[in-house]
Amino acid sequence: MPHVIVKLWPGKSGQQKQRLADAITKDVMEIFDYGEESVSVAMEEIKPADWKDEVYKPDILDQPEKIYKKPGYTM
Repeated sequence: MPHVIVKLWPGKSGQQKQRLADAITKDVMEIFDYGEESVSVAMEEIKPADWKDEVYKPDILDQPEKIYKKPGYTM
């Protein structure tokens, strides 16, 4: 705990995803004072055509109380 899920469009390399996972892990450890063994990070690729129905509406519009950084776009 915690487990962080990053939802993104396909196309980023494995190296880019690993760099992001490492950066997220480092920040979680520093900010929440957890050890590395407590943090897990997953990447979930969502096709652009599915973004609105699988991410934007259910995760952003329908759960505004969970959003700490709002996107700068609308759909």
